Amino acid sequence: MTKTCTCVYHFLVLIWYIFLNYYISQQGEDQRKSKIFLDGGQWKYLTFLNLLLQAIFYGVACLEDVLKRIKGEKDIKFMTTFRDLLFTTLAFPISTFVFLSFWILFLYDRELVYPKALDGIFPVWLNHAMHTSIMPFTLAEVIIRPYCYPQKKKGLTLLALASLAYISRVLWIYSETGTWVYPVFAKLSPVGLTAFFSLSYIFSAGIYLLGEKFNYWKWGDTMQPRKKRK
Repeated sequence: MTKTCTCVYHFLVLIWYIFLNYYISQQGEDQRKSKIFLDGGQWKYLTFLNLLLQAIFYGVACLEDVLKRIKGEKDIKFMTTFRDLLFTTLAFPISTFVFLSFWILFLYDRELVYPKALDGIFPVWLNHAMHTSIMPFTLAEVIIRPYCYPQKKKGLTLLALASLAYISRVLWIYSETGTWVYPVFAKLSPVGLTAFFSLSYIFSAGIYLLGEKFNYWKWGDTMQPRKKRK
C-alpha cells in the first residue's frame, strides 16, 4: 500500500472510531441505556476502553503519517517509536483479546457477557462494530506496514501493567457497588476469579507474541536494525 493510501486509510478508520466513541457517549441520555452505565460508567467495560484506545492509536498513526511527509522519517523517530509501542503492546493485543474473549463467551453462554436483553437496547450493528470489526482493522494494520517490537520483557511488562490496572478497576467497582462489571464474574469464587484473571493475562500475552510472529512472517527482518534484542 502506498504512503498516500495508508494515510487515507488511517484517517478513515480514525473517523470511524471517533464516531463510535461519540455515538456510545450519547447513549447515556436514553433512560434504558443509562442503567447499563451505572456504577462505573461506560469506562468500566473493556470493550469501550478498547474503542478509545483504537481512536488514540489511529490518531497517532495519522499524525505520524502527516509528519513523515512534512519532515521526513529521520526527524520524527520519537513519534514512530511511540506509534510502534502503542500498537504492539496495547492496540493489537487488547483489540484481539476483546474480539476473541467476547465471542468465545458469547457462543458458550451469551448471558455471561452480553445478555439477550441488550439486543433490544443496542442495535446489532453496534455490537458488531464494538466486537467484530475491530479484528479486521487490527489485522489490516499488520499487513499494510511493519512494526518495530520492543524487547519481549518490556512489551509483556507494559501489557501486564495495563491488565493489572483494568483488573484493579473491576475489583474497585465491585468493592464500592457490590456489582460485577460482567455477569461471568458473579459465577466465580475468589479462586476462580484469580484463575480467570491470570489466564486472561496469559491469553493476552500469547496474543502479543503471536502478533510479533505475524509481523515477522509478513515483513521478515525489515525492522531488525531498530530492534535491540538480548
